[in-house]
Amino acid sequence: MAVFEENVTSFGLQLAYVIVGVFFLVKTITGLGNYRKMKKRYDEIPGFEKQDYHWLFGNIHKFTPETDQRLELHRKLMMKNPRVCRMWLGPFVPQIFVHHPDSVKCILKSSEPKARGLGGSYEYLLPWLGEGLLVSNGERWARSRRLITPAFHFDILRPYVKIYNEASDLLLNKMAAHVEKGEGFELFSNISMCTLDIILRCAFSYDNDCQIKGETHPYVAAVNELSEAIVNRTRLPLLHPNFIFYLTSEGRRFRRNCDFVHTVTEEIISKRKTTLMELTSQPKNRYLDFLDILLSAKDETGKGLSDAEIRDEADTFLFEGHDTTASGITWTLFALATHPQYQAKVQQEIDDITRDRECKNIQWEDLSKLQYLAQCIKEGMRLYSPVPFIQRRLSKDVDLPDCKIPNGSLVTIHLYNLHHNPHVWTEPDVYDPERFNPDVIREQDTYSYIPFSAGSRNCIGQHFAMNEEKTVISRILQRYTLSVDPQHTVQKKLSAVLRSEQGIYIILKPREKNNGQKR
Repeated sequence: MAVFEENVTSFGLQLAYVIVGVFFLVKTITGLGNYRKMKKRYDEIPGFEKQDYHWLFGNIHKFTPETDQRLELHRKLMMKNPRVCRMWLGPFVPQIFVHHPDSVKCILKSSEPKARGLGGSYEYLLPWLGEGLLVSNGERWARSRRLITPAFHFDILRPYVKIYNEASDLLLNKMAAHVEKGEGFELFSNISMCTLDIILRCAFSYDNDCQIKGETHPYVAAVNELSEAIVNRTRLPLLHPNFIFYLTSEGRRFRRNCDFVHTVTEEIISKRKTTLMELTSQPKNRYLDFLDILLSAKDETGKGLSDAEIRDEADTFLFEGHDTTASGITWTLFALATHPQYQAKVQQEIDDITRDRECKNIQWEDLSKLQYLAQCIKEGMRLYSPVPFIQRRLSKDVDLPDCKIPNGSLVTIHLYNLHHNPHVWTEPDVYDPERFNPDVIREQDTYSYIPFSAGSRNCIGQHFAMNEEKTVISRILQRYTLSVDPQHTVQKKLSAVLRSEQGIYIILKPREKNNGQKR
């Protein structure tokens, strides 16, 4: 009897092993079949040739770390595939690039969610920015957008011009010190400090003298490292899983930087809460700022933002409100420094607007009059897109002019390529502000130029950014004529924001007043 039971048990185990083995075999065969179907479907989309595909790396091995070479490869792919292009992030993750108005509008008009999950760059922003406006999707995003929109009403933005001018004064003082020493002035780090100063004071009524303390700030350095780490991680499929990424030195540094920027934000929020508790009434002449809106906002049910939501939105606005704006200002100044004819026209426009005033500070009423400067800024953001790309994850199949993109696809709207597409722009590598003359730009497709994205998820702070850029650039060009430092080579650096390798150095020459005195 015992032998019989033993045989039955043995048979049962063997049967179980067979069943498990068959299950995994079927799953493997099914998975291979599904993979082949998926790969065949994506390979029908225009993109890299078959000989450029590697069984393990996909097409990633074709991209080098050097920004110029990567941009050149993207350019070649765009020239061959003007509307859409497919590549493989390793063997399992297809990525679709769109870089033409005809294809871009199909994606952005459809209100598709930000790209999360495997390969999606917004997934890797979560530890830093949480579920803030930049990253969140669905009802969470819609509710936050409704609650935060009042923070960007013109009546809220109007008092900020005074802060733009005060921060510009500090920047001009730093420039004057370099002029006296006969040194080239590094734009990117100093403009970043200025825009950080502005966003801290405008949005959070927080002043820590960051411009006075030096040319760099720990927060700016942390943001730069975080942005670069996210782009590096997106490019390398091996680093996509969290458990691998956080074992690397870059992953550990990423976590430390996240902790640091959260500490900065939490300190700002904590101080404001303490201040509000101590106040019995709103101080006279104090404007409402972004943090006031966050702390007081209530939805239709009377529910406000949680502490976590407030921090996420504050982190998001601190990043987007200083980093992208610094890029826009810096690259526009560099473009004007290399094109003195356009710089002179901007200076003339500024002089005409402020000529009859004793105080030469830019005022709210001046901003709408700086029309030629606005053209120069727009052309600067076209040629040097502050945000090089954005991503979406399709929730349904999308029909493009050249092909159909399957549901679930990771789609990158390549803004840099869109703004340099020769099928859209004449001489796309030439800086020409006349492209944005109102009579000329009217003929362009709306989706040919989208530095602030487009559709329902466009940048909520674009008016804030443009006002700031106009003010800071005007104040600099009032006092100085800029030229490029011939001893320094400027190279672009792709990150979450377009930066420069080793900075951008310019020569500052004080302008003379009509009586021959220095301004």
